[in-house]
Amino acid sequence: MDHKVVKVAVVRGGDSPERDVSLRSGEGILEALTRRGWQADDIAVQSYDGLPQRLRGYRAAFNILHGGSGEDGTVQLLLELMGIAYVGSDPAASAKAMDKAEALRLLAGAGLASPRWELLPAESACKGKVPDSVWTFTPPLIVKPRREGSSLGLHFLDNPEDLSSLIPQVAGTYGDVLVEEFIPGRELTVAVLEDDSGLRALPVVELVPVGVTFDFRAKYAPGHCQFHCPAKLSPLQEETVHEVARAAHTALGCRDLSRVDIRLDPHGTPYVLEVNTLPGMTAMSTFPRAAAAAGISYDELVEHLLLRAISRLPHPSALG
Repeated sequence: MDHKVVKVAVVRGGDSPERDVSLRSGEGILEALTRRGWQADDIAVQSYDGLPQRLRGYRAAFNILHGGSGEDGTVQLLLELMGIAYVGSDPAASAKAMDKAEALRLLAGAGLASPRWELLPAESACKGKVPDSVWTFTPPLIVKPRREGSSLGLHFLDNPEDLSSLIPQVAGTYGDVLVEEFIPGRELTVAVLEDDSGLRALPVVELVPVGVTFDFRAKYAPGHCQFHCPAKLSPLQEETVHEVARAAHTALGCRDLSRVDIRLDPHGTPYVLEVNTLPGMTAMSTFPRAAAAAGISYDELVEHLLLRAISRLPHPSALG
């Protein structure tokens, strides 16, 4: 039976600070699926109330919600309970990747290098309390929320003495706070794509922001970042970065796709910063850029991911 008889829900929007990015990602996916002949419907979400009712009758979903309940495993669990095949990682892997502290623990357990870090619970961070261990970190420091994507709430701090005044601001908006040592070097990101033969690391993208860090503005505002794809790396560097990206994807139990953010220090050591289970699919997003460099068009990428989801439907009869 032709897979394209399956009704597909493209779930986008959500209620996280990344809503606008998700809406743009979903718009591109809808257009791509329509061009490829799929029956794709727009499920634009503002609130999760009533989402189960809106998803009734669908056998497959391309979930492109960024952040919050759309990416932390909550919507993934709903889709599983409803028997809807969906693109991306399962609830457990989604939750692990969204929790930056838990992800860093798992990455360390897999033998992967990450920056020194410390988790500051919201209650103490709101009071400006800084653990003694943080004062041993070598500045500059990165301060960011425990559970946010798109570099929301990320701050670059030259002077650790400013921590006591900064962390209450971040905690007041986002909750728990992560403090990390800044890794000097090159900002890289690696798109990992699964196919029938296993994990494929796509050409590395190097990000050269106008500022020091690849923050929200650098990611989505034209002119605030240069993208080099493929990055100018030696064959050994590329092989090492690819190996680390695949290992990070595996360590968190990701599925279908992920984007692994890495800092390559001056000695050539790749430090994993985080793993994103639902990377952006906008015109400026790095995942489609990497796919294009590998000879995979945007439409081909979208359809490949959807077909992987549909392949997980329990019985061929479910395609009717």
